[in-house]
Amino acid sequence: MIQKPKGTYDVYGTYGEKIQYLEKLLSALMEKYHYEFVRTPIFEASSLFHRGVGETTDIVSKETYDFKDRGDRDMTLRPEGTAGVVRSFIENKMYTRPSMPVKAWYYGPMFRYERPQAGRYREFYQFGVEVFGSTSPMVDAEVISIPVTLFRLLGLKGIQVKINSLGDKESRAAYREALLTHFEPHLNELCHDCQERYSKNPLRILDCKVDKELECMKNAPKLSDYLSEQSKQHFESLKQYLDDLGIDYIVDEHLVRGLDYYTETVFEVEADIKDFGSNNVLCAGGRYNHLVENLDGPSTPGVGFALGYERILNAIEAEGIELENENQVDAYIIPMDESLRKEAFRLTQTLRMNGFTIETDYLNRNLKGNFKQADRLGAKFIVLIGEDEQKEHIYTIKNNDTKEEYKIDQDYIVMFLDEKLEETELEDNDHCCHGGHECHCHEGGCKHHE
Repeated sequence: MIQKPKGTYDVYGTYGEKIQYLEKLLSALMEKYHYEFVRTPIFEASSLFHRGVGETTDIVSKETYDFKDRGDRDMTLRPEGTAGVVRSFIENKMYTRPSMPVKAWYYGPMFRYERPQAGRYREFYQFGVEVFGSTSPMVDAEVISIPVTLFRLLGLKGIQVKINSLGDKESRAAYREALLTHFEPHLNELCHDCQERYSKNPLRILDCKVDKELECMKNAPKLSDYLSEQSKQHFESLKQYLDDLGIDYIVDEHLVRGLDYYTETVFEVEADIKDFGSNNVLCAGGRYNHLVENLDGPSTPGVGFALGYERILNAIEAEGIELENENQVDAYIIPMDESLRKEAFRLTQTLRMNGFTIETDYLNRNLKGNFKQADRLGAKFIVLIGEDEQKEHIYTIKNNDTKEEYKIDQDYIVMFLDEKLEETELEDNDHCCHGGHECHCHEGGCKHHE
């Protein structure tokens, strides 16, 4: 039997419904923030990621899926989303738009050859946003607010933001020299990777999970002591904007992130999830004011973040949060006789074309079996088509929750279902703290404001 490759997974059933729910929620959220959707190729020129993500990162040096195409060109399956979106921004001359900044979002599969573990796969799905054209710390705060809002909507608790500033080019250059001086006497204590990072990118030593408990790591110089006045002002303004938005944060001096292109603001967003360990970090991002020009575009500042679907869904499961099932059927059509199956099929399609989610029987079940199937599908109404109904030009419709029964003229079934389904939605919203607006509530009340 042929099996799926190691580090990949199939999406189906309940997990597929959760994926769809998350995608719909993300799309609706991005509409409220007025971000435009961008999709880039799954594979791109290898040089894009080597120059964009950085030669010294683990992603490029250890984890990329590289191959040569039939034209002998070096190609790479995308390991992250930012570099491709930046390439698209440059190639499609989005920087010429009068309506700057350009605010974009994306989602799709990414690929990294790493050891599979819980919430970490070789093919994984990522959602992210990128904003080009503004250096304002207000934009940084808006970008940070997006995952915070998402996690609150999903019902995750203990949302906290960790922030740091890597400073501008001058700040980083001064800090680099300070790190080289500090770590030089301790090179033999560092792991092999950090010994290589020492000469290539010493800031990434601070991101090491192996050496983090070493005294030389704990006593390393603080980046904040080397920030320029402009970088300090930017960081202070960011903190004020986060305060204005009511977003809790802490300043983490050791937060540097693992990508070479970050400047100024870097951040992580985590939730308080029992027994989740380091996986509490659900989202990360930062500012990259020189990445566009490094990829041959005009000097354009940028900021963004990314999060993985798998880790978010694992967090939801660990917290016991039940996502609203949006895959319910509005009505289930039951023909009472074999001769009426064509009529049931015709009505099924008619109602679908009028915007309803409809199912019918395809397995010649008996009446009892059809009622059970309607329950399994979560059908809100059941439409019975019998010989008497056909003679009288009516349908018998049952509310599958209240068991109320109605006799409806066939010409008015669309109007009837519209009215009854709207009543059901209003009744549901009466029990919701959102006062009838779109919400994501659960049985027993709204979980998001407990």
